[in-house]
Amino acid sequence: MSTPHVVVVMGVAGTGKTTIGPLLADALGVPYAEGDDFHPPANIAKMTAGTPLDDDDRWPWLDAIGKWAHGRAGLGGVVSSSALKRVYRDRLRTGAPDAVFLHLTGDRALIERRMADRKGHFMPTALLDSQFATLQPLQEDEAGVSVDVSGTPEEITDRAVAALRQLAN
Repeated sequence: MSTPHVVVVMGVAGTGKTTIGPLLADALGVPYAEGDDFHPPANIAKMTAGTPLDDDDRWPWLDAIGKWAHGRAGLGGVVSSSALKRVYRDRLRTGAPDAVFLHLTGDRALIERRMADRKGHFMPTALLDSQFATLQPLQEDEAGVSVDVSGTPEEITDRAVAALRQLAN
């Protein structure tokens, strides 16, 4: 299955965006871009210190992701971005109007366990509460699907592909 759309893999930290994104891109036959790579160094330093980003920190990051997605318009691609608020997704859609969102969802305890097991990532588990507090799930008028993150990465990816396929019909 391939897609001319750019799929934005979204969700709170620890849901597996960085794991599922490349697997989904491979399944769809399109390139993957890691959303964290679009953060300026100041954002990474702030998060590493345990300080949540504010909207002023996020706008240039979202614009950079939107620019990448715009460049993939009609070609397809997968990019990760927490995209926790509707206004952030709207900002991404400004750059890439045909973007489709894949919201990775899960139980807080599961996500916290996965975050605690990660090695070498700048996002501490201490910021998980702020992530859940900020999260605004996809709304009915937004192109996208939600997929639960329980199970193996392959199972999650299979569910994501099936859900995106249903969305396309």
